[in-house]
Amino acid sequence: MSQKPTFTDYFQLHFIVLIWGFTAILGKLLEPLNSSAVVLFRTLLAVLGLGIVLVVRRQNLHVSSTDRWRLLATGGLIGLHWVLFFAAARLSNVSVCLAGMATSSLWASLLEPLILRRRIQLIEVVLGGVVMAGLYLIFQFEFDKIAGLVVAMAAAMLSSLFTIINSRFTQRYDALVISFYEMIGASVGALGLWFIARMADPLEANPPIQYVPHTPLQWLWLLILSLVCTVYAYTVGVRLLRKFSPYMAVLTVNLEPVYGILLAVLIFGNAERMTAGFYLGTLVILAAVVAYPLWNNRPRKVKSQQPTPL
Repeated sequence: MSQKPTFTDYFQLHFIVLIWGFTAILGKLLEPLNSSAVVLFRTLLAVLGLGIVLVVRRQNLHVSSTDRWRLLATGGLIGLHWVLFFAAARLSNVSVCLAGMATSSLWASLLEPLILRRRIQLIEVVLGGVVMAGLYLIFQFEFDKIAGLVVAMAAAMLSSLFTIINSRFTQRYDALVISFYEMIGASVGALGLWFIARMADPLEANPPIQYVPHTPLQWLWLLILSLVCTVYAYTVGVRLLRKFSPYMAVLTVNLEPVYGILLAVLIFGNAERMTAGFYLGTLVILAAVVAYPLWNNRPRKVKSQQPTPL
């Protein structure tokens, strides 16, 4: 990390988390468009938007050939993450999907020491256990939505993985350049999943599953999803990894359920109202989110140094 984060950095981080909390809602609004189709058109529009920005800025797109393939592969992970994310919201609902995404800090605490080769911190292990306790409460009271929760947890694992990978790239390349190559990789990955979904479609769904947007409203939601939630929010998120550790970034992103669940209840009403056990489990998970920065920023006692005898 090049410098300490400022108040503006924290504000931007929370603002993009609010935007990301809205993405699951957009995914529901885009039904019956297939999840892979949502990601495919989202990423294609994002590549177009990023390309225009890069041309206007006359940005140098040069990266090493090895890093180019790594960025494209990371984009493939991002594409798979988004497909699982939207699928989770449809298998259950927005609230359960976002609760599963709140496990990303648990995944980060396991993956970051392995990938970045740093020591495992006891506080991260403890908070991981707290997250597991919150998940147990959700599983216990919302067992009928277990499939959506499991898929959301898989999406959270991929989110933590590519966040950690990007924390290295952001030290060498501009955030727009990283986002451009990764969105190309994500669109290629989404195209492969789109073809698989079309081949496996039994054509028995009612209403039929769509693989291409049909209405102006669907294109509007896709434009918001690609330009606001991807080009803007994702690029700012990558840039902020210069200021925040991957674990801290992922932990803050775990506030996504708070913003997203509130928005979902306001927009979808009773369809998003859950049992008291669900909200209790979500609060337990979010308690871990709040506890980490408080613990990390606590005042530490400095040992007094004895004067060296002459």
